[in-house]
Amino acid sequence: METYSLLREFADSWMLLFLFTFFVAVILWVFRPGSRSEYQETADIPFRHADKPAPAAATEKEAQP
Repeated sequence: METYSLLREFADSWMLLFLFTFFVAVILWVFRPGSRSEYQETADIPFRHADKPAPAAATEKEAQP
């Protein structure tokens, strides 16, 4: 059997099933119960010091890995 035909058949069947399953798993992971607080904290990072500049110690602390 030709390599292209074999890979095309695999991509049309099993890989499509795998990618669809992976997509559904990612959607379920993102919208799982209890994840809202985690994403809300991440979304608020740009506004953490919106009312006043960050102190120098906090800036250095966040910059270090």
